[in-house]
Amino acid sequence: MEDFGTALAVSFGVIFVAELGDKSQLMALTFATRFRALPVLLGITVATSVVHLASVALGAGLGATLPTGWITVLAGLAFLGFAAWTLRGDALTEEERRKAERTSRSAIIAVSVAFFLAELGDKTMLATITLATQHGWFGTWLGSTVGMVAADALAIGVGRILGRRLPERAIRYGASVLFAICGLWLLLDAVRQLT
Repeated sequence: MEDFGTALAVSFGVIFVAELGDKSQLMALTFATRFRALPVLLGITVATSVVHLASVALGAGLGATLPTGWITVLAGLAFLGFAAWTLRGDALTEEERRKAERTSRSAIIAVSVAFFLAELGDKTMLATITLATQHGWFGTWLGSTVGMVAADALAIGVGRILGRRLPERAIRYGASVLFAICGLWLLLDAVRQLT
């Protein structure tokens, strides 16, 4: 049970931070200006659950076949990469903005499809794969899914309260620093394991 709790807490924290300032938050905010918040959150939850389930399956498979020390090295390098990616920032493309503004389909279906496609290959998917190589699959899946939904719900709520004036730069820098700290910590742990 301790492994489940650790996987849940670590995955929630990492994915919540990864999602701060991500284009998915911008998509959530855009959808919420067009649809009610609950269908938007349900659509995000459906898409995230599916993408992160595939991610943990891939990560668990890699974790079972690769030596632990080298997985930790790769995880540390991946988190440093996520730090750089986060620092660079994300923006909605015009096509993503148009998809978010469509009203011809059900809000839940529209949001689910848009988020599913947007999350494929995104840093939160890659972070979930990385986490699943070291932690239990169920805790990682649940934590990463709830972390992403919570971060997107925060964007919707804060965006509505502040009139869509989020301090993007500060959020992006803070999330990048947290990723870098995690990456360095994992690399130090890998050195300890390999020596």
